[in-house]
Amino acid sequence: QLQLVESGGGLVQPGGSLRLSCAGSGFTLDSYAIGWFRQAPGKEREGVSCISRRDRYTYYTYYADFVKGRFTISRDNAENTIYLQVNSLKPEDTAVYYCALSPGGAFRPCSLDDKYTFWGQGTQVTVST
Repeated sequence: QLQLVESGGGLVQPGGSLRLSCAGSGFTLDSYAIGWFRQAPGKEREGVSCISRRDRYTYYTYYADFVKGRFTISRDNAENTIYLQVNSLKPEDTAVYYCALSPGGAFRPCSLDDKYTFWGQGTQVTVST
């Protein structure tokens, strides 16, 4: 069964951190570009970060301006999992965070404007006192 399963969300105070996970089954995530997106209540979904294989040893990564320096995307191929480390969280980071895959995204720079065709169910991140 093809699945992307996000986890790691929760309630955190401003300035806090979380590590979000996106675990793949039925896919080898390394063959795709993987993106993280978020959607806050009443707002449109927005792209956060993406990662794609560059060569045997390195990866392309991309971050939206509003998360640069605070969020870090990484992967563990042995676990077939993509991570998003989210630090220095702000109340405006509150949203449901989704991961998604873009076919054909390997070996070229990833983009949050690419077509992401398969999505996980999301994990809620709430930043509040």
